[in-house]
Amino acid sequence: MSSPDLNLLRTFLAVYRSGSFTAAAGLLGLSQSTVTTQIRSLERELARTLFERLPRGVAPTPVAHDLASRVAAPLDALATATGAAPADRPAPVHLAGPAELLSARVLPALAPLLAAGVRLRVTPGLTDPLLDELRSGRHDLVIATYRPRGRTLTAVPLMDEEFVLVASPAWAEGLTERLAAEGPSALHPVPLITYAEDLPIARRYWRHVFHTRLNCPAAVTVPDLRAVKSAVVSGAGFSVLPRYLCEPELTSGALVPLHTPDDPPLNTGYLVQRPGHPANLDVTRVREVLLEAGRGW
Repeated sequence: MSSPDLNLLRTFLAVYRSGSFTAAAGLLGLSQSTVTTQIRSLERELARTLFERLPRGVAPTPVAHDLASRVAAPLDALATATGAAPADRPAPVHLAGPAELLSARVLPALAPLLAAGVRLRVTPGLTDPLLDELRSGRHDLVIATYRPRGRTLTAVPLMDEEFVLVASPAWAEGLTERLAAEGPSALHPVPLITYAEDLPIARRYWRHVFHTRLNCPAAVTVPDLRAVKSAVVSGAGFSVLPRYLCEPELTSGALVPLHTPDDPPLNTGYLVQRPGHPANLDVTRVREVLLEAGRGW
């Protein structure tokens, strides 16, 4: 079999790095149909499947990972030598994690890198699907709410998030004293605003702090802790929130802690990547900045 055409390999590498035919088409100045045709041609030449089609984008197969590891450096060097691409424009870093943490802590911490030319492609989401996508090659780094099992991923502690029981000042007036005297049953008349129907954060707080099960149903569920915080600030009820997310409101008095346990519940977040040294040095730069910043979160 003859060697694959360089144009096919360039298209392959663009799809591999961007995670979709559409994004690769934009980078290459081609139509999406042309990119699709070229990838299919390359797959026929190699007699191997390079990408699994997903609802959004594509996931590289093990064959694609192997091919990328062999052709990325020569193609980048050729592009630099011929002036087809600037030498200082590495691929974007694909980073994923909880939307709230990305907004409140991660993106502000990475601002200096962005000013220095590092490019990011950020995906918010839940840990389980994001780790699956990391294994398939869609992301470079994932911030996970738990340590993943197995040896296919490398995880290091990033931060400990502390959970706080909070309400607006209007609800908190008198409630703090009743909570201290009566225990968690004092909160039953107050609407509970939470992230999900199964009350994962609130149940953890009850178990860790009050040593009992939470039997208070949610009044409102909304799958975004920023929206939960907004509702509680507006006086809709009470909730349990990560301290990093509500620290400004606690400082200003817009939110009031209803209980201050000696041993507050904590959850460790992890920065996860696939084993091996990444070909894109900007992945290492992002990782190092996040690990350093995480010490203060």
